[in-house]
Amino acid sequence: MGRAVKRLSLTAWIFIGMAAGIALGVWTPGFAKRLEPLSTVFLRLIRSIVAPLLFGTLVSGIAATGDLKRMGRIGVKAMVYFELVTTIALFLGLGMGNLLRPGAGVPIAASVTAGAEAATTPASPTLSSVLEHVFPASIIDAMARNDVLQVVVFSFLFGAACAAVGAKAAPVVSFSGALAEVMFRYTRYVMYLAPAGVGAAIAVTVGGKGPGVLFGLGKLVAAMYAALAIFLVAVLGAVMALFRIPVGAFYRAVREPFAIAFSTASSEAALPLALENMERFGVPKHIVGFVLPTGYSFNLDGTTLYLSLASLFVAQAAGIRLGFGEQLLIMLTLMLSSKGVAGVPRAAFVILPGILASFHLPLEGVAILLGVDALLDMARTSVNVMGNCLASAVVARWEGFKPGERG
Repeated sequence: MGRAVKRLSLTAWIFIGMAAGIALGVWTPGFAKRLEPLSTVFLRLIRSIVAPLLFGTLVSGIAATGDLKRMGRIGVKAMVYFELVTTIALFLGLGMGNLLRPGAGVPIAASVTAGAEAATTPASPTLSSVLEHVFPASIIDAMARNDVLQVVVFSFLFGAACAAVGAKAAPVVSFSGALAEVMFRYTRYVMYLAPAGVGAAIAVTVGGKGPGVLFGLGKLVAAMYAALAIFLVAVLGAVMALFRIPVGAFYRAVREPFAIAFSTASSEAALPLALENMERFGVPKHIVGFVLPTGYSFNLDGTTLYLSLASLFVAQAAGIRLGFGEQLLIMLTLMLSSKGVAGVPRAAFVILPGILASFHLPLEGVAILLGVDALLDMARTSVNVMGNCLASAVVARWEGFKPGERG
């Protein structure tokens, strides 16, 4: 019995922690809410990994290739893939919204207006603000804030400079490679706390909001989970078949990052383990170090699907009928506005109010969605992580590598 317990994988322990967290939240909500420091400590330790790991992985990987044209080609391929897949996700969200009509019969009451106003404080990002945000004024500041996109841009340019300098940059490149290896080992140590950390996180959510958070607005939750399941099986499954990505090996590589993202509702929490596992899966360091974190800003599959579904939900709840042309315009708007906000907590609620206002839909709908957002956020975040892991494998295959096929 003791040996069987020791042989349990990290994934199994994480799911055990999640089940224990739900049980504590339901049966002892007062105690569950007091577990917040444990989940906070775990997430703070994870945040401490992200910036140095990205810097070390990207600089050493890009400098090792010594081919800037190749990195540019990888960037173009990644962006093409990101745009195609997120567009499919948007169409799927609209399709499920029209088919299941989750907002029908959910009245929008005036009493929730105050909550909506509180939820709509952030302004929807503009193209110029997104472009300005990409480039860091200070790498120290970007690392301190864990701004993934800014760290990626700086590390990319820094690695390119190291490749251009050549032998004189060898000590810096060597240090970066050593830093990446140390941070992978550091990640392994932090992951020992994952079952307790994710269990505490879900216990705090259920204990604070009550068991109703698991069942409220059931039709919307069911529509969202059904759409994401179809996306995972039909869309990402088709991509794996098209690019000959081994399903079994890929599942083993992504199951732990997926579980961490689902239980913590944080893409950032899953990033260090995702980087390590995808490199072990066979994706070259320079590809995984660039594609995976960049996808956190430009390949939010779960979030974009949710945004299209949520927009229709609010329209249906308000009794507003949207024609095909209006829905298509919403989709095009979401394609532009959903980029570059991965570092914003509850990023969907930065974008959604601006979309609703643009199409004269009632902002009160945001407050209704807040009631079940904890459960929806877990689903869309985990799909974002899986989609980006697959993106790195696809680009690697596109570049002639064979991830998942090595011994």
